[in-house]
Amino acid sequence: MLNTSTPAQSIDPASLDNALYRKVSMRIIPFLFICYVISFLDRINIGFAQLQMKQNLGFSDAMYGLGIAIFYIAYVLFEVPSNLLLERFGARKTFTRIMLLWGMVSVGMAWVSTPSHFYAMRFLLGIFEAGFFPGIVLYLTYWYPAKRRAAVMSIFFAGVAVAGILGGLISGWIMRDMAGVLGMYGWQWMFIIEGSPALILAFVAYFYIDDRPAQATWLDAREQQQLTNNLVNDPHRAQSGLTHSFSSALSNPLVYQLAFVYFSLSCASLTLNFWMPIMIRDFGISNVLSISLYSAIPNAFAAVGVILIARHSDKHAERRKHFSVCVIGGALFLSLLTLHPTSLVLTLALLSAAAVLIFSGLPIFWAVPATYLSGTAAAGGIALISSIGMLSGIVSPWLVGQIKTRTGSMDNALYLLSVLLVMSAITMLFFVKNNKYKKLN
Repeated sequence: MLNTSTPAQSIDPASLDNALYRKVSMRIIPFLFICYVISFLDRINIGFAQLQMKQNLGFSDAMYGLGIAIFYIAYVLFEVPSNLLLERFGARKTFTRIMLLWGMVSVGMAWVSTPSHFYAMRFLLGIFEAGFFPGIVLYLTYWYPAKRRAAVMSIFFAGVAVAGILGGLISGWIMRDMAGVLGMYGWQWMFIIEGSPALILAFVAYFYIDDRPAQATWLDAREQQQLTNNLVNDPHRAQSGLTHSFSSALSNPLVYQLAFVYFSLSCASLTLNFWMPIMIRDFGISNVLSISLYSAIPNAFAAVGVILIARHSDKHAERRKHFSVCVIGGALFLSLLTLHPTSLVLTLALLSAAAVLIFSGLPIFWAVPATYLSGTAAAGGIALISSIGMLSGIVSPWLVGQIKTRTGSMDNALYLLSVLLVMSAITMLFFVKNNKYKKLN
């Protein structure tokens, strides 16, 4: 009698592996994606609030830029400690704590009335949100080997674009249609409505997130062991010679080279996030909802582009060239904006191209550090790279605000950002070791 059963040894191991990672991704990625979208929305909605807030409270562009920068001062100071706490106490407790506290402050932004209130609340928001993004980067290293991380990270950076879209659609609607309700400004309602989901997600996270595969009851014992073995046997763990200690990460020059790359890239991406509404308003568009809708267009293109380019990087098992092409292209399109095209359509096309390429550099970049860091070095080193890189959040908004206030134009700022992007490409190409990845099947 013919045996039609499939012998266990004939099952393609790669297919089993792919099926397992699809299962993992369906469990952890959608929830973390939603959390990250809310996180980024609560961070950038100040860019839409300024369309009303500055006038209502009498803030200048320089005051606004300083308020953004203060957020990042706190963020940088507390990012490394937060990630070290995640390594010690686990992702479930850490993410719950972060979301609960940042949600409370985000809602509290509705009652800002003076510059000192504004600065204090932005500082608290930076303290409480610090560690969430590097925590996600670290958390994913507990589940995915290096060759799969760019595609996974791209989903979160698509979340940046999605937050921009939601910020454009929802923020504009709230500020226009909720203005005057209960005697409050539209921007006040925006902070209340957009900050509240973080409070709900904090409680969900406590019961939903598993710290590591070994704690995941939705995996059977074989699947838990397979994930663990894949990570232990990953040939791209700590290839640069870094050990498990945070002190070794502090003394390794590569960490600071990567931090410079991230700093340059973040300067450009933050400028797009925070100043795009103003660029569109300068075309004479005064309606808040219209500005918000136009701002959603570049972000919509970026959401698709960032996933496609990251998957291409994973498929071809290459990081440095993909990254460099993206950021040099982004620099080119930022520079073209200084030509001040008279067509809004052309300006939106340039902004869209810049957003696609600059945002696409982010997941490709974040697939690199964990190939050099492990253990406590990964927890602290990833946070250190992120925190140094996020000094851009202090420098970029303040500097752009100062340049725009003094010159009435963003041209010099765009030139500076373009130079930084080119320098980041040079650093990645010539100073970062070329790790050879096995291509995905």
